Amino acid sequence: MSGYRASRALVELALAGAALVGAGVSWVHARRPVRVAPIADGQPFTTSLVYNPQLLLLTMVLVTAGGVLAVLAIARLTRGRRSKPSA
Repeated sequence: MSGYRASRALVELALAGAALVGAGVSWVHARRPVRVAPIADGQPFTTSLVYNPQLLLLTMVLVTAGGVLAVLAIARLTRGRRSKPSA
């Protein structure tokens, strides 16, 4: 395997990792709790989660990009090992 192919695969793996970390951060910030008013008088307030659609979309795009980059990098690494002639 050439050095160029290996270094490109490592860069793709690093970008995939960064995209997945970004997706995790985006997912954590995509939801927030809110208080919901009681249905009847005398009942307590309850809480619910509200999701931010833009951050959910960003999470989905980052997970997809990270997965594609990881698959491409792994394919590049395995293709490079297969093309090596056996001694």
